[in-house]
Amino acid sequence: MSELKNLIAVTDAEFAEAVIAKSNETPVLVDFWATWCGPCRQIAPILETIAEQYPDELMIAKVDVDSNTEMPKEYGVRGIPTLLLFNKGQKVAEKIGASSKTQLEAFLREHITLSEAAESEAADKKVESSE
Repeated sequence: MSELKNLIAVTDAEFAEAVIAKSNETPVLVDFWATWCGPCRQIAPILETIAEQYPDELMIAKVDVDSNTEMPKEYGVRGIPTLLLFNKGQKVAEKIGASSKTQLEAFLREHITLSEAAESEAADKKVESSE
């Protein structure tokens, strides 16, 4: 798993505290995934980039559905990847399937506030690193 403090692996046992309780402080995007899932592997680096971009504004919690079967069942996850967004202790949105970074950011912005400054800083870093 990543070194980012806002990108974490979560088990069924940790879900209430790591997702529900934490979402009262910071929105939490839960990624239900599996190692064998191609689309899950496709969005993993996108989620990591989003975590890097919004370190203080968004927590990303990854739940491996093969090792953790209770939470997917409780939230009606039938296909993966499934992304659930929690804010203020409640599930506020759901997105099923792989998406581009632009689509994921648009999805997040529909439901929570993300700073434009973080987006600009990340874009500036990419420009600097490519020069």
